Amino acid sequence: MALNAKATQEFVPIKEVRDGVIVLKGGELRAIVLANSVNLSLKSDDEQKATILQFQNFLNTLDFEIQISVQSRRLDIRPYLALLEDREKVQSEPLLKLQTQEYIEFIRKFTEDVSIMTKSFFIVVPYTHTTLKSDSGIFKNLFSRKNKEEIKIENQEDFEEKRSQLEERVSVIEQGLSRCGIKSAQLGTEEVVEVFYKVFNPGEIEGKIKLE
Repeated sequence: MALNAKATQEFVPIKEVRDGVIVLKGGELRAIVLANSVNLSLKSDDEQKATILQFQNFLNTLDFEIQISVQSRRLDIRPYLALLEDREKVQSEPLLKLQTQEYIEFIRKFTEDVSIMTKSFFIVVPYTHTTLKSDSGIFKNLFSRKNKEEIKIENQEDFEEKRSQLEERVSVIEQGLSRCGIKSAQLGTEEVVEVFYKVFNPGEIEGKIKLE
């Protein structure tokens, strides 16, 4: 019995990504801010308490809701191995050439035996007037249309006006994180697309190897 296969796009609530801003099918806007991590274990007890208190104060001052999401992925070591192999090919000293080969094999075997993970920290900033509930699904609440007020985007001028208000919120987030010692930056269009590609293709390894 043949099944009517639906395109993946029908299940994704995103209409488009315009100028780094996510436009949902209901007209709502979202921005994604990438934040770095802070290693509290390297700080003294007083510094840890101060950082946590500052972050708590930052959250309490927000008059809109956000979602913090952590994305864990296995580190793609292929670009590094390719770089080492290129170095090994041009190495003229026999001893250094042998050491490079042994190092390449060590790195390859080590990464096969041990899963080295990378973590990315994202903050989803909405332009909406609704309240969001906690959930474990990645980006689920902020991209769900259930019980949400639709925000119609009539034209480019209307989009720019709403984007301006959204970016004011992004600025508040970035300034608040900076006071906590956390660096952050809003993702652009290509970066947003890459994030969602990884979300909807969790088992796929990184794409083509790019060496600079």
